[in-house]
Amino acid sequence: MWLLDKFLNKAIKHGQLIVTDYDGREYIYGSEPGNYSAVEGGKPGPIRIRLTDRKAAMHIARYPQLGAGEAYMWGWLVVEEPHDIRDMILFVTMNAKRLGDETLKAKGPLRKIAQKAVAKLDGINLRGSARKNAEHTYNLTRQLYERFLDEDRQYTMAYYREDPANTSLEKAQMDKKAHLAAKLYLKPGMKVLDIGCGWGGFALYLNKMYGVEVTGVALAPDQIAFCKERAEAEGVADKVKFALMDYRDVEGEFDRISSVGLLEHVGTIHYPQFFEHTHRLLKPDGVMISHCCGRAGPPGYTDAWTRKYIFPGGYIPALSELVTESEKAGWQVMDVEAMRFHYSYTLEEWYNRTVMHREEITQMYDEEFYRMWLFYLAGAEQSFRNGTMVNWQLQYVKDRNAIPMTREYITEESARLREKGDVPRWRFDPALREAAE
Repeated sequence: MWLLDKFLNKAIKHGQLIVTDYDGREYIYGSEPGNYSAVEGGKPGPIRIRLTDRKAAMHIARYPQLGAGEAYMWGWLVVEEPHDIRDMILFVTMNAKRLGDETLKAKGPLRKIAQKAVAKLDGINLRGSARKNAEHTYNLTRQLYERFLDEDRQYTMAYYREDPANTSLEKAQMDKKAHLAAKLYLKPGMKVLDIGCGWGGFALYLNKMYGVEVTGVALAPDQIAFCKERAEAEGVADKVKFALMDYRDVEGEFDRISSVGLLEHVGTIHYPQFFEHTHRLLKPDGVMISHCCGRAGPPGYTDAWTRKYIFPGGYIPALSELVTESEKAGWQVMDVEAMRFHYSYTLEEWYNRTVMHREEITQMYDEEFYRMWLFYLAGAEQSFRNGTMVNWQLQYVKDRNAIPMTREYITEESARLREKGDVPRWRFDPALREAAE
């Protein structure tokens, strides 16, 4: 316990954390047990946790980002009511104040070098491993995702334009789609490639709002099967097509390319290939938009727990990595937007919905999986709330004449899409309607 005790004594400066070791000995950290909470409107402290196994403290202290998650999954770490694992994670990381704080990382230069080396190797996503990694992440039961995502199954950041406390997840996800669609600068009849199409919501939205033809590709079989079912049900299977395919195998020419939540799974070693191939696929006057999680700082590496349990092969890029590699392939970056805090509110809602459906999820899997999922969502939330993670939205072109000279068109088009809800854009714009007809 001495190593964990040393870390917590150094880290906890606000609020109070009380740890009961497996032998019943109690340790108190911080000095404000009363009204302190890690988040606005949260439950006040002190936060109490119990370690139920003699190996728990050392397992956590040796490498907190991996050990704490495993201890919670295995039942070695229990958070006492009225608090939960989210409260604890936000509390500790708010005290540590920033993701990547040295107190939360592996100790010693050799261990740090080893962690970075393993993370780099894990980011090599050849076709076979890329499909295996995608299936690990996205081929879980449909019922699981139904329990915590919005109705359209958007598994990426929602866009909270207004007070998050008074904005539903469904509305925020609809606003995200409108914001992205506006940046594509679409016209009816265009051909769009949606790389990493998820469960098809964005592809179907683009077709509905603009009358464009969309090809969506992804590597998780159940996702693609679900996408095809949706297209058939909506009667647009001839206009919105989905394929179980690696983006590197896509051929043809497209007016627009979108990738939402895709670059996190590409791997840094494959960035040149991604940008070169998409550059070949896009027409000379085309536009590509990419939305991904990002680091508001220099390049880093994926922590061991996330690589092992949630996103094998995944890596969240720094802006410098994306811009540098895209420039080498001939892209021109026309618009960059850093989306701060939006994902923390999205993840908070996913966490709450997961808790709401605890019984069903544990029946699908088991308690260990349920605790793993909670730790993942809460851990991800803290990195966007207390850490330095953001979401990047980048717009790429080959020719600067492909888009208007000022970015007002993005604001105006996004507003029009929100105003009309799910009414197709080309139906209420006379010029676009005439072009579509």
